[in-house]
Amino acid sequence: MDVIGLRREREVLTVALQTDRHVVLEGPPGTGKSTLLRSIAAEVGTEVVFVEGNAELTPARLVGQYDPAAVMAEGYVPSSFTDGPLLTAMRGSGLLYLEELNRIPEETLNVLITVLTEGEIAVPRLGRVRAAAGFRLIAAMNPFDAIGTARVGQAIADRMCRVVLGYQDADAERAIVTQVTAADPALVALAVQLVRATREHRDLRTGSSVRGAVDLVLLLAGLLRVRGEQLAEGRETARDAAHAALSGRVKVVDGVDRTPEAVLDQILDDVWPADAPPPEPDDAAEEQPGKAEGPQAQQPAGPDQAAPSHRDRTRSQRDRSTPRAELARQHEQFTQVSPEAGELDDGAFSDLLATDPDAAAALLADLGRATDRELRAAAHRLARRVFVQVARVGATRSRGTRRLVTNRRADGDLDLDRTLDRWTGEWPPAAEDLVTRTWTGHRRAACLVVDASGSMQGLGVAIAAVAAAGVVLAADEKLTTSVVSFAGEATELQPLGRPVPPEELVGRLVALRGHGMTDLAAALRAASRQLAPAVVDERVVVLLSDCLHTAGDPPSSALAGIDRVHVLCPLPTEPAEAAARALAARGAGRAELVRSVTEVGPALTRLLG
Repeated sequence: MDVIGLRREREVLTVALQTDRHVVLEGPPGTGKSTLLRSIAAEVGTEVVFVEGNAELTPARLVGQYDPAAVMAEGYVPSSFTDGPLLTAMRGSGLLYLEELNRIPEETLNVLITVLTEGEIAVPRLGRVRAAAGFRLIAAMNPFDAIGTARVGQAIADRMCRVVLGYQDADAERAIVTQVTAADPALVALAVQLVRATREHRDLRTGSSVRGAVDLVLLLAGLLRVRGEQLAEGRETARDAAHAALSGRVKVVDGVDRTPEAVLDQILDDVWPADAPPPEPDDAAEEQPGKAEGPQAQQPAGPDQAAPSHRDRTRSQRDRSTPRAELARQHEQFTQVSPEAGELDDGAFSDLLATDPDAAAALLADLGRATDRELRAAAHRLARRVFVQVARVGATRSRGTRRLVTNRRADGDLDLDRTLDRWTGEWPPAAEDLVTRTWTGHRRAACLVVDASGSMQGLGVAIAAVAAAGVVLAADEKLTTSVVSFAGEATELQPLGRPVPPEELVGRLVALRGHGMTDLAAALRAASRQLAPAVVDERVVVLLSDCLHTAGDPPSSALAGIDRVHVLCPLPTEPAEAAARALAARGAGRAELVRSVTEVGPALTRLLG
């Protein structure tokens, strides 16, 4: 199959191979990693040796091994040795393609270190084997799959270039599906629009790849033939095909009590409303990347059309609104609080707030994104008052002239317990693994970092808004604060040392919606840059996140310039709690689990007191 799009990625990979570089292709499934490599290899006439990465790939299976029967007959001679895929590629001037790099056991990956550095490998009894000119290692991995995978060690990552592939734009995906299926353009347009919508839906952690669109087209076309229908009358048939083709490919966000089929039904309702004709091929709306996506591959813009920037796409995703029908589905009390369009009943909301604060907070946060302009404005006004009031709840912060505190600097006395919590097991311990204690006057700078990716909605947004207001209210002569949000990139909501009224900050937080990937390392580096100018004794980051990163480097690699990292983990699941506690331990801080808006104030008091 021809490669459609991926011009920039093709150029980078081609030049990397021409300059004798080893490369890892990183991106979600269905972004064309294997197709791109096969195409480039065919162009230059290079053999490709494919290896599927999994837990069963031992060093012997990768390198090769002696045939026991041949050894019994002839002994350990070269003719008794059977080359594995690694030696086959090394001897044959070919490309070794390792799929699912992050599923390969560490002891197997360690075999590659000398090969990547020196171009040779020492095989017991066989001797030293040098790679022929032209040998390259190309690996592929999906960074968003957390099941059965492990982090690729720095020793391997440092020896390879990295090319990130993201989902292509809608035109390219329609071209791909058409190339594979040769189907009617209306079927292709509908399938691509449904698949792309799964990548930005707030209830889905992972959307479908373009393979889902291919299967959807083929299933839908077949079902229409079997049932003797035309597409215009086959909306329910499209639903059946979407369930079969996509429900196994999408992953619902942890904590969301919906089935994949229910989310797909909602997406179909949005893309193809009941009693309406199917969308025409030219009706495909602009789509934005979802949490599980990599960077979008851009097609060159025409002379009169500028290509949309990442910031533009992020803003478009962030600015999506929610219609009344969807709000009613999400919140049982919606019709009581807003009985008519443009109306927000303060009395009904006050009653709900008194009986169920979390339900009221979640509803108010979602009303801040209502399509109904008057309702949205009323919700913003009410949120500024309610969330700031909730943020004022909490014990008074402790005061004192000097205190014994832990930090990550190379001074003071060793805090053995916290050091052991963070120690990786390597000896001698790295300097960044040491936690010390020292007396300080405790002038601090604190940066609240709010995760705006994934399922950031409802109660999660309310918790973030209360936390932001609480951090601003906690500022005084000994505590300077700032607030940033992040998804694919960091956004400054309140600069360090330049306080924003808490009511205004709440308004900005209520406008957030889950979008983009979760790059914790980039967020921590952004916080470090915020804190760097502060003349203080301690630089603290309070990270409001589930800590389940889906992009970028491991968060523990981005702690430079930060003395302490605390974690506020909202609505924690078991994996999120484990990740939050591990990151807090690495950052010489503590993790607080927040399950209600009423828990935010006390938690901040414990962290910043």
